[in-house]
Amino acid sequence: MSELPLDQVRTLLAVVDEGTFDAAAAALHLTPSAVSQRVKALEQRTGRVLLVRTKPVRPTESGEVVVRFARQLARLERDARAELGMSAAGEATRVSVAVNADSLATWFLPALTRVPEGLRLTFELHREDEEHTATLLREGLVMAAVTSSPDAVSGCSVRLLGRMRYYAVASPGFVDRYLGDGPLRDALESAPTVAFDRRDSYQDRFARSLRGSQGGASAARHYVPTSEGFVATVALGLGWGMVPEVQAAPLLEAGTLVHLAPERPMDAPLYWQQWKLDSPALAAVAEAVATAAAKTLA
Repeated sequence: MSELPLDQVRTLLAVVDEGTFDAAAAALHLTPSAVSQRVKALEQRTGRVLLVRTKPVRPTESGEVVVRFARQLARLERDARAELGMSAAGEATRVSVAVNADSLATWFLPALTRVPEGLRLTFELHREDEEHTATLLREGLVMAAVTSSPDAVSGCSVRLLGRMRYYAVASPGFVDRYLGDGPLRDALESAPTVAFDRRDSYQDRFARSLRGSQGGASAARHYVPTSEGFVATVALGLGWGMVPEVQAAPLLEAGTLVHLAPERPMDAPLYWQQWKLDSPALAAVAEAVATAAAKTLA
């Protein structure tokens, strides 16, 4: 493929970020017609449709490749300016990362404090399920991600961070009310469950591990889409759930929660994926995250 004109690449990125051709034109101080012409020229050069003309616009699979390239180019340009002393005084470098809610609520934020202050970084964190964070990386929306996938996204490196351990827990009152009689595997068929959202399958997987069937936990479930709120809901006795060990430990010690099956923990492997760039900012964040994960994860 012939070279990609950088003005056209940056224009495509602006359209994706701003959502419309008109908004991109205002951001770039161009006319909407000029923006449209640049995008069309880039599509002709690549021989691919790069944008779906919806509101907001969204990149096609080919467009995601160009968008990712544009963001990487911008990252390298900022790093080069910083090394050459061309950055404006006090100008911070933004690093965007996709991270799952449980990591965000436990070990990930302390990891960011390990990044040297002299790098003057700011962080844009995207909260997403660990099974879907790689999608944001693939779409070029983030530079790095904490993900459950060991398969590297194209153009990215991957390393194992460790395993987050989960335990099935509930409040003592909940156990007395719903789980006191009969085998646990049968009781969970009707006992209310707490789930993070409709993509959270941990409770169903645990229930299946007890029964060895294709079923899952009870259909009676509460959806609580924050890690802290999830734990609080379980502790208040509204349902049982799979809680990260680091969050469950103090509540188990205090008697606020009790184990349902301490011999059956579930381990979720977590990986760090990032762009393959020689970027001091990304390298520093990766090292900080790996160090913190090694102290917290199994």
